[in-house]
Amino acid sequence: MRILLLNLYYPPDTSATAKMAHTVVEALSSSHGLTVLCGRPSYDPTERRPWRPYQTEIVDRVRIIRAGSTDFPRFDMIKRVVNYLSYVALAIPRALFVPCDAVVAMTDPPFQGIVGTIVALLKRKPYVYNIRDLYPDMAVAGSIVRPGMLAGFWEKLHRWALRRASRVIVLGEDMRARIIAKGVAPARVVIVRDGADILSAGAPLPVLDPAVVRAIRGDFSFVLVHAGNLGFYGAWNTLVTAARHLANEGVGLVFVGDGAQRSQIEAAAAGADNVRFLEFFPASKIPSVLAAADAHVITVKRGLEGVVVPSKMYGILAAGKPILAVAPKETDAASLGVQRGFAVAADPDRPAEVVSAVRALASDPKKLKAMGEAARAAAPDYDRVEELKKFVTIIDQLAVDQKN
Repeated sequence: MRILLLNLYYPPDTSATAKMAHTVVEALSSSHGLTVLCGRPSYDPTERRPWRPYQTEIVDRVRIIRAGSTDFPRFDMIKRVVNYLSYVALAIPRALFVPCDAVVAMTDPPFQGIVGTIVALLKRKPYVYNIRDLYPDMAVAGSIVRPGMLAGFWEKLHRWALRRASRVIVLGEDMRARIIAKGVAPARVVIVRDGADILSAGAPLPVLDPAVVRAIRGDFSFVLVHAGNLGFYGAWNTLVTAARHLANEGVGLVFVGDGAQRSQIEAAAAGADNVRFLEFFPASKIPSVLAAADAHVITVKRGLEGVVVPSKMYGILAAGKPILAVAPKETDAASLGVQRGFAVAADPDRPAEVVSAVRALASDPKKLKAMGEAARAAAPDYDRVEELKKFVTIIDQLAVDQKN
């Protein structure tokens, strides 16, 4: 099949959707023709592109068409919206002239699912909607858009787009449940997890950097690590409050990363000597970051289950580390983790539950070891390669359906 993939971000952009779009394209391009219709690099890109209405690149048999969207840095929301609108204004008319047999859309810009539906309808082609982040739910929860007429209209359009899709690809059981609740037929909602790279038997273990491990562990006897984006989705106040109660017990809470909520979290943690903040380490140091923790924190505040699906869980499992899920029980990190024995869960609104869970882990090395072994045993079930095969199978089935 000839596939048209729509996403604003694509390498050299460094966003999560840019990386995943590239991964999906690599998986599909071995058996299908791919055209990516993206924008000019603007999300912390490794390189820029000069402005032209459209420019085309051929990379490893993949045709990349870059619409001449504005390329303002992502940190100013108003200018970021200008990037979104300029991309859509140029991408829709260009898409109509791209030969294809199916349209695939991701979620950048946040209304890309609606854009993809419009393109697929105008071209009379089947449509696959790959939801990375669930909008407008996320925009409302993050106070980017207030509840009201705009959010309501957006939600109606989004539900229309969901119902028009031949397949809706989601990241986990919690997101699938939320999509089905919006009126989408369960048979059309398919889970393809991000997964993690799993070492094959006999492959050498990654070399750890002792300096990174020391920087994270400090002199704490038990270390909780939250590595990743510090966005609006986390139960940050609950975590910090719990950490304060554990300050005299040798427990450290270490945040590795940055994000829109970092300054607020730092303010909430002011004066807490056992709460520390570190910048992101280079990608080559990720194994060391994972290894440094006694347990890793995954947090989703109540109301965002299925809206945010933290994919870092799979890397933690591959590293054989336990998880503390400060999240509603409906989230995958909590439900799968407790079921399979690699996580303990605590209510994101109750710091006392977090304190109890941490104390139980810190005082029971055998349990901690068993959870780590359960994590490593679960990891192969979320092999990135196998998950991508599911994506390819969905597209292959579209080809079969069209022939029939």
